[in-house]
Amino acid sequence: MTDPALQSVHLELPRREEFRRARDVLFASRGNQTVCLESAERGFAPPPPPEMAPSVVDAQVVIDGKPQLLKVGVNTIGRLPDNDLVVHDAHASRRHCAIIVHASRVCEVHDMASKNGTYLNGAKVSGPTRLKSGDEISVGEFRLVFVAPGCSLSGHGSADGHTQKI
Repeated sequence: MTDPALQSVHLELPRREEFRRARDVLFASRGNQTVCLESAERGFAPPPPPEMAPSVVDAQVVIDGKPQLLKVGVNTIGRLPDNDLVVHDAHASRRHCAIIVHASRVCEVHDMASKNGTYLNGAKVSGPTRLKSGDEISVGEFRLVFVAPGCSLSGHGSADGHTQKI
């Protein structure tokens, strides 16, 4: 993997192994279409044919009232400056979590073996968890509000308001 935000050399054992397992789950959940679009966005591959390109996915997180657009594919969140979204909080891990915006317009959050955990609407994330517009993601003491009118909401949540693992 060439993405510096997903390297694990900065971690000591056994956290390095935990991070690598979380990273493997993250990569495996992307799917071929998302990988293709992500590679094209980064300039590693030619643009996909029009029939493969998703309709506009207006996924973003709102931090302190400021919207931050998310790209199709993996969006890393943590303290280190090479993350897509940098969180200035001592309780956040250097590589805390990631949000995947899939080509299918489904969006999900993954905890990246962070020390203090990632929380979605107050519940600890224990695996890939779908997001819906208005969800609050807690990274340490930092709060991000997920906003995505274009993301699919099918299969999200339950009657009691708890998130479902997918």
